[in-house]
Amino acid sequence: MHVYRAALLRFTAEAQATYDEDGLLAIAPDATGRQRVVAAGAWRALAPRFAQAPVTHWPGRILAPGFVDMHLHFPQTDVIGSPADGLLPWLENYTYPHEQRFASPAYAAEVARFFIEELLRNGVTTALAFATSHPASVEALFTEAQRRQLRLITGKVLQDRHSPEGLRDDTEQSLIDTEALIQRWHGVDRLGYAITPRFAPTSTPAQLRGAGLLAARDPSVWIQSHVAENRDEVRWAQALFPAARSYLAVYADHGLMRERAVYAHCLHWDGADRALMRETGTAAAVSPTSNLFLGSGFFDYAAAQQAGFRYGLASDVGAGTSFSPFHTMLAAYAVGREGQTKPGLSLSPQQLWWQHTAGAAQALGLEGVVGNLAPGCEGDFVLLNPQATPLLARRTAQARSLDELLWAMIVLGDDRLIEQTVISQAK
Repeated sequence: MHVYRAALLRFTAEAQATYDEDGLLAIAPDATGRQRVVAAGAWRALAPRFAQAPVTHWPGRILAPGFVDMHLHFPQTDVIGSPADGLLPWLENYTYPHEQRFASPAYAAEVARFFIEELLRNGVTTALAFATSHPASVEALFTEAQRRQLRLITGKVLQDRHSPEGLRDDTEQSLIDTEALIQRWHGVDRLGYAITPRFAPTSTPAQLRGAGLLAARDPSVWIQSHVAENRDEVRWAQALFPAARSYLAVYADHGLMRERAVYAHCLHWDGADRALMRETGTAAAVSPTSNLFLGSGFFDYAAAQQAGFRYGLASDVGAGTSFSPFHTMLAAYAVGREGQTKPGLSLSPQQLWWQHTAGAAQALGLEGVVGNLAPGCEGDFVLLNPQATPLLARRTAQARSLDELLWAMIVLGDDRLIEQTVISQAK
């Protein structure tokens, strides 16, 4: 048992933020040795229960849930900021050539170490990430995440057509490799496997059918891909799958939409697609910095809320421009002000923060496990220093409400705001 004392931010089941200026967070190992939250709340109310426990006191600091990143690409770490006219040229000119290097286990391991360190430096304690089509890339990322005890979900990319040599895989072998990786890694420590078609245009119907059959065998396995990010991509998918009602429906037709299925972007579609997301329990990974950088479009928050499907925030590194959840939340606010069926939607700072923590965990099927500091959750948290920079210190000192405090950190924050990231270690 260990007790931490500082200001405390967490969320209710109704997605409302709860804030204690003088808070207590008690963490202890469960029967398996995994650190979990035992209690969280006001220091005055809870301190007598834990009078014998050691206390770490962080005055002037804030304890908050570790961030959950619903979609990013570990092998694209080194192509952040590569310019292009749009998604498809960006893939052809930068992403595909660089990803070919991940056939090398040594190179994949070196990037995996940097990638995991960068997540932790930015306060991300759970991530759903793409690897490449090379099994070695998956092995490298799982190995490093296991070493650092990060909760991480990833998978071998499936792409058996419309891909260059060095990335294009063989249909049958790709499914054999996927099944072997599931058996080796899924459910080990804090690791999970995601069946990962890159996107429908780069997989044959046979590969998609095989992926769907693998997904049907184990509902605990995740599915991840992309959909409706770019108008040229949408037209391409429709030309390749003319019998499908829509681009999104391609995945449904092949058994790839269900709970624990996550599709990045979800920009250029209609009400029937949104209804399909809700009906199947599929979630969207909203990626505002990459959508803005590549000029792809705007996620329609108003329509998503009306349809009632699950979604959460994602950095989408490397088309996304930062690992920082603060940059992602700020970009999501800008997206909410533009391109909506309800113009000028104002997402509150509590909504934005929830989308990158408890809301993202819910969308991943991990509600009550990560993304919050409620009793029973794994003990992942970040220690925030609201005086991390002179301007941030000046602004937060004048905050008159929780919303003003959260806004100041979202607008002015970056990796410097994360003073420490604490992972739920197994003893």
